[in-house]
Amino acid sequence: MPLHIMKLAVGAESAASIAAYQKRRLADARKAGKKHLWVRTRHRPKREEDVLDGGSLYWVIKGIMRVRQRIVGFDTVRDAEGVPECHILVDPALVAVLPTPRRPFQGWRYLEAADAPADLSAAGSADGDALPPELVVELRQLGLL
Repeated sequence: MPLHIMKLAVGAESAASIAAYQKRRLADARKAGKKHLWVRTRHRPKREEDVLDGGSLYWVIKGIMRVRQRIVGFDTVRDAEGVPECHILVDPALVAVLPTPRRPFQGWRYLEAADAPADLSAAGSADGDALPPELVVELRQLGLL
C-alpha cells in the first residue's frame, strides 16, 4: 500500500484557488524550462520510496482535507540563501476526495493509505461541489453519509 503525505494549503480558500495558483506556477515553470509542478517544503521524506509507490499529496484547506495530487518525485534544491529544501513534484491534476476534518499541524505529515479519504468519484459522487464540505463533514460525523 502506498504511503501518502498531507499538507496544509495555507491561504487557500478552496480547491479552485489551489488549482488557479498552480496553473499560474506551472505556466511560469514551463517558461523557465521545468517539466514538473512542485510544492516546496523544508524536509525531504525519509520514507521516500514508500511515497513514490503510488502516494499522493493530500491538501488540507481550512481544516478539511479536500483534494489530492499524485506525487511523481522529489528534488533537493537550494534557496536564494543556499539553504537546502525539498520540492515535492506533483501531477497537476487535482482529485477531489471525501471532505475529512484535520487539526492544524506544521509542515507535512505522513498519511497511511488506510487513513486516506476516498476519491469522491469512487465514493459515488461525480460532482465534488454537490454539497458544501462543511455539511459533508457534519453528515459524516452524524453517520448519515
